[in-house]
Amino acid sequence: MSPSLRQMRAFVALAKTGSFTLAAEYLHVTQSALSGLIKELESVLGVRVVERSTRKTQLSEIGRELYPLFEKMIEDLDGAMAGIAQRKALKTGMVRIAAPQMMACTLLPEVIAAYRQAHPDVQLRLVDCPVENVSARVFSGEVDFGIGPERDPTAEIAAQVLFEMPFVLVFPEQHPLRQKERVTWADVGDYPFISLQGQFTERLLRDMHGAFRELSLNPYNEVTFMTTALAMVSANLGITVCLPYAEPMVKLYNLHMRALHEPELTRRFFVYTKTGRSLSPAAESFMAFLFQFVETHEWNVGGNSGARDTLPAGNASGSTL
Repeated sequence: MSPSLRQMRAFVALAKTGSFTLAAEYLHVTQSALSGLIKELESVLGVRVVERSTRKTQLSEIGRELYPLFEKMIEDLDGAMAGIAQRKALKTGMVRIAAPQMMACTLLPEVIAAYRQAHPDVQLRLVDCPVENVSARVFSGEVDFGIGPERDPTAEIAAQVLFEMPFVLVFPEQHPLRQKERVTWADVGDYPFISLQGQFTERLLRDMHGAFRELSLNPYNEVTFMTTALAMVSANLGITVCLPYAEPMVKLYNLHMRALHEPELTRRFFVYTKTGRSLSPAAESFMAFLFQFVETHEWNVGGNSGARDTLPAGNASGSTL
């Protein structure tokens, strides 16, 4: 049988004050209650920890040995409990998020800045990485959660739909397509098309073929990063498509965005978490803030219609943007 926390607190208070009366006042208990806790402690230990006399109260030899040990245990416990309370109150905490390059340099800095206004003491670390690495960072525990398009589903990674948005066309300021009232995917085929490598083009071609079998895209150039595609468009080497959240970067290159029609193609992005792993209060708070933030944007065609439903990652279309 081990000493209880109440018994140890009573002993430490008595050791600090040297008086049953003062220790009782410090702990806000009666003197008889304090005396009872000390007797219980001695009964549990089987030895005296306090030498009592009519003149003074002092610790026994064993009591003097136990005092620094009990004091440190209580201080460590109180410190840990205070830390937990601070985290629950969102006065401290660390949130780590992994996201693809384009999202990491457009949408997420805006979300993080808005969140920090409400919770300035919570630390937020953004890990920008290739889209293929987002799930791996979540699985390894390097980040609390990741954001990205569809990935192959696994039992270890859970996915929640964050938003759905349409593709937009990106072209230079003086491009002929700027004069058209309505731009379609068929119009894209009339100009050199700069695409992203890998699943981006594969999924895009598959979706286009499913909607209009006669439509096809023959990329003039395939690059790894959307920033490269935007730079090439800025140099009048062709046109490209992206998602509306990339608008800050599109404007940085002095390019224009237009909605694309016939067919109406969209992409859904997910929040990825490790299955069976609980998020910290700070991470839960930021995730909730993120969902609320994207719901206010007009490009989120999913709007408020159940964006937080948990779905298998294989049930939605994705891209490498």
